[in-house]
Amino acid sequence: MVAAFTVPLFLNMISSTLLEGARTKPVDFYVFAGFCLIYVVASRRLFENIALRLLGQMEMVRRDVGQLRQKRDEALVLAAQKAEIEAQKEAQKPAEPDPREVLSYNDVEILRALAEERFVYGNLAALCERTGLQREFVSQRLTVMKSLGVIETRINDKNVLHWFVSTRGAAVLNELLNAGNEARAQ
Repeated sequence: MVAAFTVPLFLNMISSTLLEGARTKPVDFYVFAGFCLIYVVASRRLFENIALRLLGQMEMVRRDVGQLRQKRDEALVLAAQKAEIEAQKEAQKPAEPDPREVLSYNDVEILRALAEERFVYGNLAALCERTGLQREFVSQRLTVMKSLGVIETRINDKNVLHWFVSTRGAAVLNELLNAGNEARAQ
C-alpha cells in the first residue's frame, strides 16, 4: 500500500501526464492502477532482497563471532593447560640446595684460596699448590661449586681456564667464616 501511494510521486518525477489523463479519460485510470500494481510487486521484491541480504550478513557475523569465541575459549584452555604443566614442572623441580649445607671443609678451603689470591683469577695448578689437595679432587669440587653458583670461570687470552669467587660465593664464605669465628670466641 505504501508503495502504491508513492506512484504519483514517481510519475511526477518522470514528468508523466498519466494522472492528468486519468481525470479526463477513465481508461487512463486503469493504466494508472496497473502501473501501481506493477510498482508494488517490484518494490516488494526489492525490499525482500534487501532484507534477505541483511539477514545473511547478520548470520555471517553471528557465525564469525561464534568462531572467535570458540577460538578464544580454546586459547584460554590451552593457556590454562600450559600454566598447569609449568606448575607441575616447577613442583617436580628439586629445590636448589643451600651452598652452606653442601660445601665441605675442603670446599671452603678452595673457596678461601680463590678469595685470598692476590690475583683476580686462580687456575687449577695454583689452587692445588695452595690447598695441598689432589688435582682430580680439586677439579671435581670446582665443578660442584660452580653448579652451586659460588664460583665462576673465565678463559684468558692464552686459553687457560681461571676460577674466581662469585658474589654469591663471597657472601657464603663470609657467613661461614663469621660463624667459625663466633664458634671460636665462645
